[in-house]
Amino acid sequence: MQVSWNLWYKHNQTPTFLQELPIPVVLFAAPVFTETAVRFIEATAKLPDVYLGVVSQEPQELLSLALQARLAGHWRIDNALDSQQLAGAVQALSGRLGPVYRLLGIVEQIQLPLAEVREWLGIEGMVVATARNFRDKSQMKNLLRAAGLPCARHRLAHSEGEVWAFIEETGYPVVVKPPAGAASQATFRAENAGELQAALAANSPQPDQPVLLEEFITGQEHSFETFSRNGQHLWHSLTHYFPTPLEVMRTPWIQWGLLLPREIDGPQYDDIRQVGGRVLDVLGMDTGLSHLEWFRRTDGSIAVSEVGARPPGAQITTMMSRANNFDCLMAWARLMVYGEFEPPQRKYAVGAAFLRGQGQGKVKAIHGLEQADREVGHLVTDVKLPKIGQSPGVTYEGEGYIILRHPETEVVKQAIFRLVSLIRVELG
Repeated sequence: MQVSWNLWYKHNQTPTFLQELPIPVVLFAAPVFTETAVRFIEATAKLPDVYLGVVSQEPQELLSLALQARLAGHWRIDNALDSQQLAGAVQALSGRLGPVYRLLGIVEQIQLPLAEVREWLGIEGMVVATARNFRDKSQMKNLLRAAGLPCARHRLAHSEGEVWAFIEETGYPVVVKPPAGAASQATFRAENAGELQAALAANSPQPDQPVLLEEFITGQEHSFETFSRNGQHLWHSLTHYFPTPLEVMRTPWIQWGLLLPREIDGPQYDDIRQVGGRVLDVLGMDTGLSHLEWFRRTDGSIAVSEVGARPPGAQITTMMSRANNFDCLMAWARLMVYGEFEPPQRKYAVGAAFLRGQGQGKVKAIHGLEQADREVGHLVTDVKLPKIGQSPGVTYEGEGYIILRHPETEVVKQAIFRLVSLIRVELG
């Protein structure tokens, strides 16, 4: 373990309800310092009158000097997903900084350990029962079906016999994944017995390590993001996936897109707004930003795929910021620490084109950039281009992205399609 101290006293205006209290200690747990994790840490560090400590598996020297200067403390552990190690780090930081007011983290896999440590140490926030409802996807779907909410048929299989019995009921295609999966990791779609056998070789069902089977839903995939406070759902956003993340993972060369339409309150979304709120109520969402994935079937009906009690990935928080002219990460930090949230106004449609390499090897060249800039460059707000010599990414986000916006949703949608058709990332 490693600890470092760098108390940073802030003199900005304190929220009214904290003015009579000691400066609160907030701890942020991040297994590794990914680009997304650093952005959330930076947002939390900007809050006025907060002592921010960080727990991680990586040394704080990987952070910028400016961010290190804003931290009140850092504690390094071997495994940030181990509840016992995490609790030890929290207690150690608390001993130096004072009682911990909030314990935060954004990755899916850390939500349950965080909840366990909160309960052990008496820290306010999401409790274990709620965290498990979101983390255990089989339990989640059991709760949703019991409440009459639409979701895919599923089964938690502890043996191959249970797998084949499920196939007898639903037929193909079927989705195979771990019960606590995230971001389509270790997730497979099987079209036939041969593909199912291959999926089971990677996810072998065991009595103490079951696999989750789901019927494959045909339709358009979306997400539904919600800011909630004390169980009240304050504001939502919507996305469209082109194509689905699972299809992207099955076809590594696909360059795909996300669309945040400007129109999110029209009658075409009445069903998901109603269902989304009920889903969060059933699972026990209290305070935070949640990410719900759902499908619209070809017959127009909807089905919930799964829900995370944490901020979305795939640059959705950046896209929400651009669509509403606000800082989504700062809004999350203020909500989690101060309980404050001011719903923003949707001003734009926003899209993202994710750039993924074609071929084998490392990034060799990027084609079509000049033509893309001439045609849609005036719409672009954010760019992260693949770097020559870069190794391919392991997630569906790929090697780079381009984010664009316009007041008209159709303009953005067509620009996304144009970008992914013009730009080609060559591997070799």
